[in-house]
Amino acid sequence: MNTPASSGPAGPSTTTAAPATARPSTGSWNSPRDRAAKWSAGGESRGGSGDASDTPLDRVEIDVDPGGLPIALPISGTVTVIRGMEVGVRGIRLPMGAAVSVDGFAGTLDAEVVAASDGEIRLAMLGEPIGLTCGDRARPTLASGQPMGRGVLGRVVDALGHPIDGKGPVYAARGLIDRPVPAALTRRRITEPMPCGVRVLDAFTTLAKGQRVGLFAGSGVGKSTLLGMIARGAEADCVVICLVGERGREVREFLEDDLGPVAAERAAVVVATSDQPALVRVRALRYATAIAEQLADEGRNVLFLCDSLTRFALAQREVGLAAGEPPTARGFTPSVFAALPRLLERTGPREHGTITAIYTVLVDGDDHNDPIADTVRGILDGHIVLDRRLAHAGRYPAVDPLMSISRLASKVLSAEKVAIADRARRALAAAEAVRDLVEVGAYAPGSNPEADEGLAMSPALIELCRQRTDEISSLEDTFTGLSGIAAAIDGAR
Repeated sequence: MNTPASSGPAGPSTTTAAPATARPSTGSWNSPRDRAAKWSAGGESRGGSGDASDTPLDRVEIDVDPGGLPIALPISGTVTVIRGMEVGVRGIRLPMGAAVSVDGFAGTLDAEVVAASDGEIRLAMLGEPIGLTCGDRARPTLASGQPMGRGVLGRVVDALGHPIDGKGPVYAARGLIDRPVPAALTRRRITEPMPCGVRVLDAFTTLAKGQRVGLFAGSGVGKSTLLGMIARGAEADCVVICLVGERGREVREFLEDDLGPVAAERAAVVVATSDQPALVRVRALRYATAIAEQLADEGRNVLFLCDSLTRFALAQREVGLAAGEPPTARGFTPSVFAALPRLLERTGPREHGTITAIYTVLVDGDDHNDPIADTVRGILDGHIVLDRRLAHAGRYPAVDPLMSISRLASKVLSAEKVAIADRARRALAAAEAVRDLVEVGAYAPGSNPEADEGLAMSPALIELCRQRTDEISSLEDTFTGLSGIAAAIDGAR
């Protein structure tokens, strides 16, 4: 039996499978960790599953080397209840998050412990529970982790690390998908911009290496297309993309049309489609985050793209409701609001590298004040808003520069560039303020100098923000364009 070697908070997280030794305990366990891992079978024979059922054990200890937590494992438990995707098991005690395999009529199914109460553990299935019946045996498993690191670049895998691109096995080091959040004082300072090749973003919402931003939009406004443009044009060493709850039809379209073969070579893509169980969709984002962490810990500047964080929250809600959690704001369970900061804080600047993360957030009916959008906006370092009105007007990307903001732009741009961007933003805001008056012919030129300048600059600014999906613009070219627009207005006075 193999298990991943776990590392401490300060060490690297990716490991190769290390041997695990099972043995009857021969002495008392005195340390708190030993006492926490102790399982007593009361001298009875615990079995019923073949090879080990005839051996009476006082307790079984599994040593995970190095630094792993010894977990006392009984032989197996019994399935006592099946409720949809939730399975209740008795006769076995396991910690939260433990991996379990259930022997069903149609084969072995994987599951994860999500709750425990009154001598029963509750499992969330990683596949459809077809063929399961009460009385089936459930056994804890110690997997060797999932593929991590540069071996995953250029590949498309599912939430369990299995390749789905038809290119054969993934040859990569393996590691755990749940890792500790980096300590606050071990993170490097954010000092460099992250040009993403999209003019409207580089000009008005300049990203920084290690920044985390949300991409807020309703359905059908161009989120996937914009993510593909960023993946192709960003000045990053590699890209990790997570597609959570995506329509199966759109996965291939995104990979071939939006991402493209060139960008795909430096990208690792994790996919969990909408038809898969909720726990699989939850694991997809956890796994993709772990891939990005490993690549960043090797010294790379990683671009992390997630579509979408809302579907992750919906999947976590399904898992929480199945585990018996009470629904709170709009039906979301407390575990959703606990999982979001824990997951989002894993990206950002790290000790040896950076993870620049962009998470898409679906806003129901273009309502930007729903619980998930509010929570995410308070955690991240900025937000990009796609406006349906701009999309209807044919402005692509449909980014609203007045509603979007980067909290770190002033830290990574020169004072000259910040001043140019501020002037362009003020011009757009002034033009927007009098737009209704202009449309009905009630605005008198000369009555408001700021509005006059805004009305003069806005056509050129809007044209600058338009961009073809196959076009990549550098940061310097973008600000040269902004400077040229301002200079033309000044020269016409």
